[in-house]
Amino acid sequence: MENLFTPYEFKGLKLKNRIVLPPMCQYSVDKKDGIANDWHFVHYVSRAVGGTGLIIIEMTDVEPDGRISDYDLGLWCDEQIEPLERIVNECHKYGAKVAIQIAHAGRKAEDAKVPVAPSPIAFDENSKTPRELTTGEVKEIVEKFRMAVRRAVKAGFDAIEIHGAHGYLIHQFHSPLTNKRDDEYGKDLTKFGSEVLKVAKSEMPEDMPLIMRLSAIEYVEGGYGIETGIELAKAYKKAGADIFHISAGGEGPIAAAGRPGTHAGYQVPFARAIKENVNTDVIAVGRLDEPDLANSVIGNGDADLVAIGRAMFRNPYWAFDAATKLGKKIKVPKQYINGFPRNI
Repeated sequence: MENLFTPYEFKGLKLKNRIVLPPMCQYSVDKKDGIANDWHFVHYVSRAVGGTGLIIIEMTDVEPDGRISDYDLGLWCDEQIEPLERIVNECHKYGAKVAIQIAHAGRKAEDAKVPVAPSPIAFDENSKTPRELTTGEVKEIVEKFRMAVRRAVKAGFDAIEIHGAHGYLIHQFHSPLTNKRDDEYGKDLTKFGSEVLKVAKSEMPEDMPLIMRLSAIEYVEGGYGIETGIELAKAYKKAGADIFHISAGGEGPIAAAGRPGTHAGYQVPFARAIKENVNTDVIAVGRLDEPDLANSVIGNGDADLVAIGRAMFRNPYWAFDAATKLGKKIKVPKQYINGFPRNI
């Protein structure tokens, strides 16, 4: 039976275990230039030393005004490549593989003077009203995704993740709540996301997996449910997505009728639904802090990989602790061997 420490392979991606660090913004760029610095280096390499199988670098944006804040990473120019490459190379030394999440925040770009979106609908009463993108501008942003992916490939990443969740630009296009357009990108709500996936795929080696993060449901009055989430995944799989990273929400203020659960593993059923109905590999995420729970998600076939987020903020060596608690073998740096039972 598969477990948390069973190796995983998809195309050319070979992971030593099923543990994923999901992309979580550090808001730590020093000069607002989108360039990774020493904080990012230490943060990600620490998780590689700690035994994580796949590290996904935080939301990295295709243009300056596409960031959530001015302190986020970017991949809109070649100067941003080398610092990311340095992180990838060092993580590889400890047996971790590294992906990067490419994104555009759309109307949720808080520091943009005037954010852009499919339609001029503000996120909430405290947010700026975005400017509606012209059809030509939408196509330009697709090309910006292409160039960001090209730079990510040059940096040596092992996989690419496209952010189509949490109310950011791709999600804004495929949600009926935020896309009121009457052009080609309004008539087909998945057209923008599909075009991004296709250009990403065209820049990637054939054996490199393309991951897509997707909100399986929306936590807002009138938002879509899992049935629509499944149909979105089917459309995006057709466009080239290999693996889906299943989250939820982020599209607007949470209404009482759609409030998310607070219990452990509350998003796992969404991952399983998409895995089974779309016939695809999935990453489950959301309150999977306890090793026994994370292990059961793999053992029960709910997902192929599990993402451990906030718990790995608290403990970069979460994988070591999980192996100890579960009695599983894991490769530990020789400098740390005396801290572990002999059977680990």
